[in-house]
Amino acid sequence: MTGIGWFAAIIVGGLAGWIAEKIMKSDMGLIMNIILGIVGALVANWLLVLIVGSTLGGWLGQLVVGVIGACLLIWVTRMVRGKS
Repeated sequence: MTGIGWFAAIIVGGLAGWIAEKIMKSDMGLIMNIILGIVGALVANWLLVLIVGSTLGGWLGQLVVGVIGACLLIWVTRMVRGKS
């Protein structure tokens, strides 16, 4: 499996974080969107490999995985902080 590279990961992570921000109706900044998107993609990829045995590849696949992962991270953060 080949990755998309660091520069692409930042672009896709920022886009994934922004989409997740809109879906979850949260108010984050650009840097936090990038971090959520990248970390969310890592977490979601890890979960996909555990559950399914593989992950989605390419820019679009990583965007989808990043959005799902970032939404998951926003949800977990809200549960820990107790905010709705």
